[in-house]
Amino acid sequence: MKFVAFERKLQGTGASRRLRVAGKVPGIVFGAGEPVMIELDHNALFFALKKEAFHSSLLEMELNGKVEKVLLRDFQMHAYKPLVLHVDFQRVDNTTRLHKKVPLHYSGEENSPAVKTDKCVISHTATEIEVDCLAVELPEFIAVDLSGLVRGKSLHASDVVLPEGVKRVKHGTINPVIVTVGEPKVEEEIVAAPVATADKGKGKGKGKK
Repeated sequence: MKFVAFERKLQGTGASRRLRVAGKVPGIVFGAGEPVMIELDHNALFFALKKEAFHSSLLEMELNGKVEKVLLRDFQMHAYKPLVLHVDFQRVDNTTRLHKKVPLHYSGEENSPAVKTDKCVISHTATEIEVDCLAVELPEFIAVDLSGLVRGKSLHASDVVLPEGVKRVKHGTINPVIVTVGEPKVEEEIVAAPVATADKGKGKGKGKK
């Protein structure tokens, strides 16, 4: 994805407030050189932040007629207004190595034996995974095929097949579950209670003697 930024000359709270009033967002670009203060169009940035790829992939930033590769590192939103207050980008090159959380895109569970045959309940307990790689090898997302899921077996982070050059960041010996396979729900059969029939002689008065 590509976006346009402009160099910001004025700094400080007052200058940032005036930028926001003018429909701009103050920001900064750091890494691989001197930090640069920038400003971006608010509406363009606001809608870009709604896209998954803007958070998880390399971006092309045009600044002063030059295109640089950057990563979104942080942004601040207003407490209750749909307003972006500040944004941070990291400049990267071919040698930049990073740790980054990448979205997991699941598919194929409806064709797995667990679902198709055994009617199990599948739950995605993780939506992203932290990886270590060169910035230029950062995947936009990682596809996870669930068509091989079987009853009684969950999927762990170590089971995810990563692209070449990408490694999973491990935290000790923890190997978290990312997909669980629950037992199928047992549908209780409701049996209607039989309606008692009235005795044939019930309700009839006794004859007078």
